[in-house]
Amino acid sequence: MRTVTFTIPGEPKGKGRPRFSSRSGCTYTPSETTDYENKVRLSYSQQVGSTRLYGAIRADITAYFKIPKSTPKKKAAELAEEHTPCLKAPDADNIAKIVLDALQGLAVDNDKDVIYLTVGKLYGSTPRVEVTLTEVKG
Repeated sequence: MRTVTFTIPGEPKGKGRPRFSSRSGCTYTPSETTDYENKVRLSYSQQVGSTRLYGAIRADITAYFKIPKSTPKKKAAELAEEHTPCLKAPDADNIAKIVLDALQGLAVDNDKDVIYLTVGKLYGSTPRVEVTLTEVKG
C-alpha cells in the first residue's frame, strides 16, 4: 500500500462550471480553472515526481483558507490554529473535483478510482491545499 502527500500553495480554488460561447456554440473551461489545474499538476510533479498509484484510491484533501483581514487579532489567532471550519465558497465538492481532475493521468489512471474521499475546509495561517492519496488493498 503506497501513499503520496503533497501541498498546493495559495488560496484554494473550486472547479468552475463550463462556459458556453454564444458565437460558436461551443463549451469551454474557464481559464481560472485551467490555471489552477496546471498548478495542481506542477505541485504534484515537483513534490512527488512521477509516482503513480494504481487500483482503488483513498483521497484526503484539506483546504486551508486565508483569514480575512477584517478579523480582530484575537479571533484571527484562534482561527490560525488551523482547526476552525471555514464556511465560505468554494464548496468542498468543487475543491475535490478540481484536484482529482488535475491528477487524472498523472497520479492516478482515472478519478473514478477514488473510492474513499474526505474533504475539509479550515482557516489557516498559510492558504494551501494538502492532499494525501493512498492505494487501498481490495
